[in-house]
Amino acid sequence: MEENKLLKRIVINPQIFNGKPIIRGRRIAVEHILGMLAAGDTAETILSGYPFLEPEDIRACLVYASLLVAHERVELLEVGTAA
Repeated sequence: MEENKLLKRIVINPQIFNGKPIIRGRRIAVEHILGMLAAGDTAETILSGYPFLEPEDIRACLVYASLLVAHERVELLEVGTAA
């Protein structure tokens, strides 16, 4: 499935989670799915815990996150130690 179709699964509704990106209008935030993946949960574990989700929903979260960080700029600050 192409990125544009996947991204249509991610919606922002000011009435749900104060406008945080969610999956297909459900009350599950993109950040929650990303957090589960970061914690080591597999897609299969997530799908079994949330049977209303589809594999494409998880891919949509990853595409969304990828596009967000693609536009970030990170500047490293040098922190000195007290002598």
